[in-house]
Amino acid sequence: MDREIPKAVRTKERNKKIIRYGGTGIAAIVVISVLISLMRTGVKAKDLIFSTVDTGTIEVSVSASGKVVPAFEEIINSPINTRIVEIYKKGGDSVDVGTPILKLDLQSTETEYKKLLDEEQMRSYKLEQLRVNNETTLRDMEMQIKVSAMKLSRMKVELRNEQYLDSLGSGTTDKVRQAELSYNVGKLEYEQLQQQYENEKQVLAAEYNVQQLDFSIFRKSLAEMKRTLDDAQVRSPRKAILTYINNQIGAQVSQGSQLAVISDLSHFKVEGEIADTYGDRVAAGGKAIVKIGSDKLEGVVSSVTPLSKNGVISFTVQLLEDNNRRLRSGLKTDVYVMNAVKEDVMRIANASYYVGRGDYELFVQTSDNELLKRRVTLGDSNFEYVEVVNGLQPGDRVVVNDMSQYKNKNKLKLN
Repeated sequence: MDREIPKAVRTKERNKKIIRYGGTGIAAIVVISVLISLMRTGVKAKDLIFSTVDTGTIEVSVSASGKVVPAFEEIINSPINTRIVEIYKKGGDSVDVGTPILKLDLQSTETEYKKLLDEEQMRSYKLEQLRVNNETTLRDMEMQIKVSAMKLSRMKVELRNEQYLDSLGSGTTDKVRQAELSYNVGKLEYEQLQQQYENEKQVLAAEYNVQQLDFSIFRKSLAEMKRTLDDAQVRSPRKAILTYINNQIGAQVSQGSQLAVISDLSHFKVEGEIADTYGDRVAAGGKAIVKIGSDKLEGVVSSVTPLSKNGVISFTVQLLEDNNRRLRSGLKTDVYVMNAVKEDVMRIANASYYVGRGDYELFVQTSDNELLKRRVTLGDSNFEYVEVVNGLQPGDRVVVNDMSQYKNKNKLKLN
């Protein structure tokens, strides 16, 4: 016969079961929590770059690529078709004003120039001869006019005499008419000579001016040849560095072909290129920042090409410190051209994450020492700051370095 288990025993057994099952459950929860903690991705704070959202001013800029070039560079071209006879300098040499660089064959050009000098002398003599002939012709005509005037005066006296005799009855009407006719004819001849003199004077003056102008044009051509001959004596136009020279002695060079290049390597400028979609944001006189590594050099946009080539607009930046030690010819740089100013806007530091205006997913540090992904809208920028349109608040700490490896994570543990 079964005996009833005492109530105290049953209670004791029940408590043991509760303790056993409860301990197992707590242990399971702890294990699960540990596993979840271990499975959550963590990052080290020292590997991250944080930027704290603040408010301030942003000088809005557009970025462009640039290349450092000498502030002054001159190409020396051959002024004539000739050949190279001698080389006096080599690439990399320093040259001063007037320093001979190379010698060209000028024999045929000098012979032609001497012929033109002889022709100039001959033209000068002909022009002087024309002047003397013109003066002689005009003096002859002036003498004819004087003779005609004297004849006219005599005819006038004869006319008065005949009229007087006719009034006394000693003359005849026919003689008076004859004298009057002769006087009128002489007067017309005198006036004709005067008109011929004026016309001839103008014609001779015009002819002389034409010949004088032709001689002036010839002398200008002669001066141009003299300048060409002087240019063929290839010399440095200023103090600089010879960065290129055609050193092939005996080589034929055509007119306009490159002989040498001299550059001032103590002062530089930056030639920039930007997509033509941003062309309206780049204008002459605009402020620009040129970044060379961690150095920032200020400058001003001095010129902008009016036309787009292959979707790119070129411009030039004149540097305020154009002799900075970091500047080297051919060095690639980043150029930021300022085009507007925004005040009292939220901003964070500019870094590689920013590629233009739009929506971004950035990790923001929480009070629980975690990184939580948040959708953020960013606006304009410059080389230092990016405008925050919405999604962040002043004081938020945002990760601004590359986090592309965590693009599928929404939360990260900060170690």
